[in-house]
Amino acid sequence: MYTRSLQPAPSKSWFLFGPRQTGKSTLVRSLLGPDDLYIDLLPQRSFLNYAKSPGRLREEVEAHRRRHGDFTCVIDEVQRIPTLLDEVHALIESTGLTFILTGSSARKLRRGGSNLLAGRAYTYRLFPLTFTELGDAFDLDRALRAGCLPPVWTGDEPDWREFLRAYSETYLREEVAAEGLVRNIGPFSQFLDIAAANDGEIVNFTNVARECGVSVKTAQQYYQILEDTFLATRVPAWRKSARKRLVSHPRYYIFDPGVTNALTHTLGADLDPKTRERRFEQLVINQIAAAIHYRRLDYQLHYWRTHHGAEVDLLIGRGSEVLCAVEIKSSRNIVKEGLDGITSFRADHPRTPIFVLGDRRNRRLLAEQITVLSWDDFIREELASL
Repeated sequence: MYTRSLQPAPSKSWFLFGPRQTGKSTLVRSLLGPDDLYIDLLPQRSFLNYAKSPGRLREEVEAHRRRHGDFTCVIDEVQRIPTLLDEVHALIESTGLTFILTGSSARKLRRGGSNLLAGRAYTYRLFPLTFTELGDAFDLDRALRAGCLPPVWTGDEPDWREFLRAYSETYLREEVAAEGLVRNIGPFSQFLDIAAANDGEIVNFTNVARECGVSVKTAQQYYQILEDTFLATRVPAWRKSARKRLVSHPRYYIFDPGVTNALTHTLGADLDPKTRERRFEQLVINQIAAAIHYRRLDYQLHYWRTHHGAEVDLLIGRGSEVLCAVEIKSSRNIVKEGLDGITSFRADHPRTPIFVLGDRRNRRLLAEQITVLSWDDFIREELASL
């Protein structure tokens, strides 16, 4: 078993978002006591009852409070009925009770005019398992092939390949359509394959739109859906440079390497070197994003690339300040001569710390104050002190 790193604020209402199967319900249930109330909107009967009569929630909560006193109320899959947030808002104001609201998308809540309780509830995101949560059980090669969704590591799914195939087909395609996030599942299904095949690459919306047979605006909306449903981490381009012309299109990283492998039909036993390099970058960036979120660090992620092709995989910044530049290399032989993008970046940012993250534990210092270390040591030892 594993302990999640996310530590929600006690005695405060909060949202918990994240894709299905990341362990939201398991985490929430672990925090509840015997007198707390759990409402699941996923079953159709439960959904219909509350959709027809949102006021039913207030009646049940008040009856439960009269019997048990103060308690915590969980509403699972709250995005299915956005109007329930009006009732939750009123109940927080009138009773002071704590609500935990989970969902796989914030898109329908925002689109439905919900204000996410106007600051009366914090917002958290749950990622797949991190290397710190898995501890000694973590295995890099397994994570790159199978990803880090909990069922892959807990033994609940004996055939992880079939689980990931079903996940990519059933949830990513059918359930996104069932939630009404897209009108036509055909082009969106094709888009998912294209987005996975181009995971971590600079997005050219015009090219994606042409391949999917949709407008550029629709292609942009598809990527926004990935972001709103937490199925992808968006890494925008850094554009603040006085000396160089920089590209402006973002990159998107699917939230889990195993899901990407399922979408790209690369669930085989071994990844070829090029695919392994891409999955390694994807894993590291998502693990960094998870650590930043769980530790509540006020950092933003960017990448840096000039119009001449010089690039740096990741910039970690705070506002307009670049805290560090990061190159991610799965190669066992990391030398300065292979870091041309760093040299170009250094001309604009001579004092910015630079890290090269590999999968070997020995820390080294190259010329020009470039630190080479393992990706997990960077997250453990360097990230919070930038």
